[in-house]
Amino acid sequence: MNNNHLFKGVGVALVTPFTIDKKVDYTALSKLINHTIDGQVDFLVSLGTTGEAVTLTTEEKHHILDFTVQTVAGRIPIVAGFGGNNTQQLINDIKNYHFEGIAAILSASPAYNKPTQEGIYQHYRAVAQSSPVPIILYNVPGRTSSNMTASTTLRLAHEFDNIIAVKEASGNFLQCMDIVQGNQREDFLVLSGDDAYTLPMVGFGMDGVISVVANAFPKEFSAMVHHALAGNFAAAQSLHYRVLQCIHLLFKEGNPAGVKATLQLLGICEGHLRLPLTPISERLFTILAREVEQIVAFSKEQCTVD
Repeated sequence: MNNNHLFKGVGVALVTPFTIDKKVDYTALSKLINHTIDGQVDFLVSLGTTGEAVTLTTEEKHHILDFTVQTVAGRIPIVAGFGGNNTQQLINDIKNYHFEGIAAILSASPAYNKPTQEGIYQHYRAVAQSSPVPIILYNVPGRTSSNMTASTTLRLAHEFDNIIAVKEASGNFLQCMDIVQGNQREDFLVLSGDDAYTLPMVGFGMDGVISVVANAFPKEFSAMVHHALAGNFAAAQSLHYRVLQCIHLLFKEGNPAGVKATLQLLGICEGHLRLPLTPISERLFTILAREVEQIVAFSKEQCTVD
């Protein structure tokens, strides 16, 4: 199997657990990593948006990556988030990390600057020429305020062999289909960046997802995606609707506040965040608790039947 296909299926955008005094909670991080691996996910993504990477120091980022590599111990691939809107600083950050045990980087298109498509292309060109590991592009216009078009994504995929995938979180099905249809590389993967849209996206040819909800429910979400990739859409559809309401609730008051609250309900980590993020409201927490209880009960019932 092509090494790029290690990233086909379900990746988890890991949260970064914090203690009440906002220090990184490595005990909880270890618990989360093992929870997701036991849930049959295919790879992990550390230091993404869901991991609150923008609030972490460089020293904390390096320590988290090293700890994650040590804890995973080669069981599944690890992707590290490396992004920024200062291209030269991003290149320096890449050069200043050793990448031992890291299989690829996930790098979001520059936020705030609102570059043109040529600017986005030149940014990733510079990253591709500097990175010692493969690169997964990340298009998330809801956060960056600029969209990376299908033609820019395909141009990068065509010109750089070490650009191996895109996490497409535009929510634009036509754009996603244009990438799938225009992709000329068997080893270039198109991954969903939206949990709620993953099932239909796999249906029209995408290769998997980098997920938020799989932090909490890796077994259910992984089973859904793996069924869909195998063409078993009846089974996938059932699981999709089982977790869909929870997905809506996770993002109602912002990510990762929702998924951290869910992980707190599951006893995996506390819901603490670093400012400017704040916990979800008590009202939403109560609604979320009922939904989590239903999913847990369903999963126990399925285990009994199996």
